[in-house]
Amino acid sequence: MSAPASPEQLQAWRSQLDSGFPQVADVFADCMAQASSLLSPEGIDNYLAQARFLGKMGRGPEPLLIFLQEWPQVAQTLGEDALDVLMTCIKRLNKSPNSKAIAPLLQALAAVSRRLPTLAQLQQYLDLSLQLMTRTSASIHGIHPSYPSPSLAVFFEKSPQLLAQLSLHGLSQWVDYGIRNYSHHPEQQREYFSLASADSRAVLQRERHGTLLVDHARALDLYLRALWQDSDVLVPYPTGPDQPLAAMPYFDAYGMRLPDVYDARAGIQGIDRYRAALAHMAAHRRWSTAIFADNFSPAQRLAIETFEDARVDTLAMREFPGLRRILLALHPDPLEGACNPATHSCLRHRLAVLSRALFAPPVRFQQEHLHPWLARFQAALSQGTASTSEMASLALSYLGKTRLQSDQLPDTWFDDTVVDYRNDNRHLWRFHERADDEDSPDTPHGPPPEQAPQALPPRHYPEWDDSSQTYRPDWVSLYESLHPSGQASEVDALLAKHSALCKRLKRLLDALKPQDKTRLRFQEEGSELDLDVALRSLIDFKSGSQPDVRINMSHTSHGRSIAVSLLLDLSASLNEKAPGSQQTVLQLSQEAVALLAWAVEQLGDPLAVGGFHSNTRHEVRYLHIKGFSERWDDTVKARLAAMQAAYSTRMGAALRHAGERLSRQTADKKLLLVLTDGQPADIDVADPQHLIKDAKVAVRELAQQGIFTYCINLDAQADGYVRDIFGARYAVIDRIERLPEQLPKLFMALTR
Repeated sequence: MSAPASPEQLQAWRSQLDSGFPQVADVFADCMAQASSLLSPEGIDNYLAQARFLGKMGRGPEPLLIFLQEWPQVAQTLGEDALDVLMTCIKRLNKSPNSKAIAPLLQALAAVSRRLPTLAQLQQYLDLSLQLMTRTSASIHGIHPSYPSPSLAVFFEKSPQLLAQLSLHGLSQWVDYGIRNYSHHPEQQREYFSLASADSRAVLQRERHGTLLVDHARALDLYLRALWQDSDVLVPYPTGPDQPLAAMPYFDAYGMRLPDVYDARAGIQGIDRYRAALAHMAAHRRWSTAIFADNFSPAQRLAIETFEDARVDTLAMREFPGLRRILLALHPDPLEGACNPATHSCLRHRLAVLSRALFAPPVRFQQEHLHPWLARFQAALSQGTASTSEMASLALSYLGKTRLQSDQLPDTWFDDTVVDYRNDNRHLWRFHERADDEDSPDTPHGPPPEQAPQALPPRHYPEWDDSSQTYRPDWVSLYESLHPSGQASEVDALLAKHSALCKRLKRLLDALKPQDKTRLRFQEEGSELDLDVALRSLIDFKSGSQPDVRINMSHTSHGRSIAVSLLLDLSASLNEKAPGSQQTVLQLSQEAVALLAWAVEQLGDPLAVGGFHSNTRHEVRYLHIKGFSERWDDTVKARLAAMQAAYSTRMGAALRHAGERLSRQTADKKLLLVLTDGQPADIDVADPQHLIKDAKVAVRELAQQGIFTYCINLDAQADGYVRDIFGARYAVIDRIERLPEQLPKLFMALTR
């Protein structure tokens, strides 16, 4: 630490700065004391010269104040040479309409430098910021930069949070995605770069590292079921690394809430951190009982929660000893005496020390003042599982004996006190009267989900962005439901109308049915007795020899192993009249699907029929007409009779959803038939090639899963785009009136 500057030196520095802002005069001496201890003489001269520029550029005192206070610490991390790089960027911002973003840039600089501690990394970050400024200003307002970028300032504000989760490459990908998809929508652009939109958070999750809950939800659910005989919906919540205290896991009527991502920590992988959090919550659900909170102070409630958390952790480790290694690694290891009671409230610190000692007492915790509480805690659990009420009594006794006057201080010591695998214990407390703050968005109103009317939540699917060669994660919301029902007799009338065609098809179907039967002899269990073997066994038995017990036989045939899913485009264009016919395309499609379903029923192949249409990416509707396990009966016919067409054709999401259902079938061959009358399109997509490319990628994804996709297109001009999507696996039916005849025949040709 250098000696304090003399009044003459301080006055010389004031003259060099040449600022008349009174706010600067109030802090100038302190800023220069810090700068003189951290910067070289040349660094101080450059520091004051650049500060003078910031004060003279006409943007008020805020940029100058932030720079004076922040730069010396930043220079310690990045080096004094980084100032020239920074000022080059600031001068470009000042010459543009984006000068208001200078203050947020400087405000975030210290936190950014801790994540990007080299000059090269800072240069990349600033170059990325200028690229964002240029591309968002020009794309919205034209080439002449007359207006500021809607997103630059909020990007600087969120940069510390983003860099805490992303590498520079990941940050670049995240920024590029926002520019490409929201460049013409200023409000949506601001939401994206401020992390307020679901798309922004989804891309952030895609680019960040760690173990994502969504990727392991099924495995964790099986873990809960197998080890704890417990199960619930696992709901992720976004984490906020820029917050001093991160949100903690909890469970309520809507499920078990967990962070959306866990990084490895203390040698424990993210998946094991999820297991620890779930084990702690499952232990609470098994052994804890809610008690009334009205008569307890916040300090008393905190102490009760500490003892109860230690109790259920101890019981969980008793049940599953392998948990001990994970919980010990994740529990903070606070040092006694780290908190100074003269300046801070040390209650949380003392309770963290006690918590560690209660279920894992190392040697250094064997101090006299902890002995009584360890002994009483262990005695309570030695008789069984104890109870929440016993822990409450023990906690109140502990608090009464150890309370300090400094526990009332406003500054609380948080270092090494947060046990982040533990939940927030809201389940422990009951209230006689509803508190004012309980009416929050997270508080369930009305019956829990299992009592609420049945409704399926949306399924979210990615969409391919061909311009960037990446997926837009969770871009499309798909809602699935049963198709409304009509009159089954209408479909029976359609089949009667085509009775002659049905007879011709019947002859073809008989040829496709499994034929060659093979007799399987020497079976212990079978469909009938094998007389030759049975007589031989009887003779052996009468003669005292060991008879052969395999006296039955059965038959098998060389059968088909095919599962078929028919995906119907139910967009509004189906309501148009078919060329040369008095019927609409929808009516002809109904007849064709009825004949196909009847034909497949004759063959005994599993068949599912679903229809889809879309109204922007936020509402793709998938309507179930027939499921794989359903027979061709009046229930299915009634749904088919009520078919209606509306909206647009967002095909990629529907293909992915139908393929996901088809992939669960155990057949050797899986066929996805798509019946459509036009190219993929939707009202929120300007580029006609975008949805075509997405559908093409969806078909490729299905092929990788072993699903054969084939398109029957009713558009005479379809060859160009349908070949791009399906390759050579398509047929264009020019005469739509022949569709009822052609569709079943085409199916039989594909499955012969």
